Amino acid sequence: MTLPLFPLNTVLFPGCLLDLQIFEARYLDMISRCMKRGEGFGVVCIVEGEEVGEAASRFAAIGCEALIRDFQQRPNGLLGIRVEGGRRFRVQRAQVLPDQLTLAEVDWLEDDPQRPLLAEHADLAALLGALAEHPLVEGLGMGGAVGDQAALANQLAYLLPLAAEQKLQVLALDEPQARLQLLQAALAQLQGELGV
Repeated sequence: MTLPLFPLNTVLFPGCLLDLQIFEARYLDMISRCMKRGEGFGVVCIVEGEEVGEAASRFAAIGCEALIRDFQQRPNGLLGIRVEGGRRFRVQRAQVLPDQLTLAEVDWLEDDPQRPLLAEHADLAALLGALAEHPLVEGLGMGGAVGDQAALANQLAYLLPLAAEQKLQVLALDEPQARLQLLQAALAQLQGELGV
């Protein structure tokens, strides 16, 4: 599968929402093609390089499909889009086109079947509920009650102020229970650093 990539300084997760402002010609063309074909594009986290200008020199090998859910012209005249994270993928090969758009050959990663939340996930579910009250999270319509382990892990990993490397570790795990365990360890470390 060939997928156009949008390298960003963020990690997108399945089921999570991201607002983007599009102004570079390569991405305006990409969004136009995706909308005409009803297809998504890939969001990958930049490891080295910038979001704007020349193609990022290095980005994470794992990413998330971005499906366009809404678009509008912003007051500043630029195109604003809201995307939802779709399937996870691993980049096999990538090439930078003359217009600096990166095209990649990707393999889709399988997600485990939905697993219900367990009693041991109550604290994490409560944390997600608390995050839902933050104005930025509320503006995206995210957070609140979720029905399964994968959704809980994805939303927490996306919303919590973790390092990009930690978020990528979570995204790379196929097993939702393993994602939640990694998040619990990261939270314990964060609380230790904050002296909570």
